[in-house]
Amino acid sequence: MSIPARVFEHTLAAYFTPVASLLRDDEVTEILINSHDEIYVERRGALRLTDYEFASEYALMSALRNLSQYVGRDLGPRSPVLEARLPDGSRVEAVVPPGAPRGPVVCIRRFQRERLTLERLVEGGAIPFGVANLLRSIMNDRRNVVIGGGSGAGKTSLLNAIASLADPDERIIVIEDSKELSLELPHVVHLEAQPPDSRGSGEITVRQLLKATLRMRPDRIIIGEIRGKEALDLIQAMTSGHRGCLSTLHGTLPLDTLSRLETMALMSDVQMPIAALRAQIASAVDVVIQVSRQRDGLRRVTHVTEVAGFDSARGYCLRSLLPEAVGQ
Repeated sequence: MSIPARVFEHTLAAYFTPVASLLRDDEVTEILINSHDEIYVERRGALRLTDYEFASEYALMSALRNLSQYVGRDLGPRSPVLEARLPDGSRVEAVVPPGAPRGPVVCIRRFQRERLTLERLVEGGAIPFGVANLLRSIMNDRRNVVIGGGSGAGKTSLLNAIASLADPDERIIVIEDSKELSLELPHVVHLEAQPPDSRGSGEITVRQLLKATLRMRPDRIIIGEIRGKEALDLIQAMTSGHRGCLSTLHGTLPLDTLSRLETMALMSDVQMPIAALRAQIASAVDVVIQVSRQRDGLRRVTHVTEVAGFDSARGYCLRSLLPEAVGQ
């Protein structure tokens, strides 16, 4: 890192001093700043109001403007939404006036320094032992998997844990909007989408990266999160011989996750009858793993569902793979 970058990083840290101790606390998973003097934190799935605060709305805005400079993004009345990462890897989503009329609203999702393995998820109660063995078998069989769940349900953590079970000899290409996955495997290539600059140029989409990836000899393709048109490209990659693909998607139940995948695919510029699309999805996706944040704050795997085909009369043919003792 160059000296100017170090100086700028130090300056950035100074602006975020009011929450510096929270950013160092390994138990904190999210910091929610509703206003300069109202800050919540999430620890072990539970939200609590804290006594931490910025000196003023101006101080909070100064921190965000400094961060926007650090990541090369515009922030202001014409660009009121900021997506960025702190130097430690924590992800920041902020909305400022006029998008947030009562003052800046910020969510900081902490970067977890300790990588969650499947074993750690079992120890923490997120995955029963029998289900962990099932997930290992799914990875060994190179099945195409979509992980569904709500915001903050633990989709990315589970994706990281099961993706790390891949064969060390495989060439894995990871595509993300913002780098979160960290696989301890020898042959991993990371690609990252980029938003347009202030003049509207320089954008690199997940879809562009996926199309490039198909020509880069991947053994597995991992997309951090399906958010749009790239859904159809991934479906077609899955059905054309690319096995062991992994991704995440917002959805409450397995059927909801598949319906959401349909919606994303329909955003593509390729016109396809809905019945044909559903048949392709059923052929492409082998397993849907559903995760949920429970009332006690813990994230748990609630469904492991096989997609066994599509019937024009009954819809998707879904079959639970969970051991009976776990249930759905």
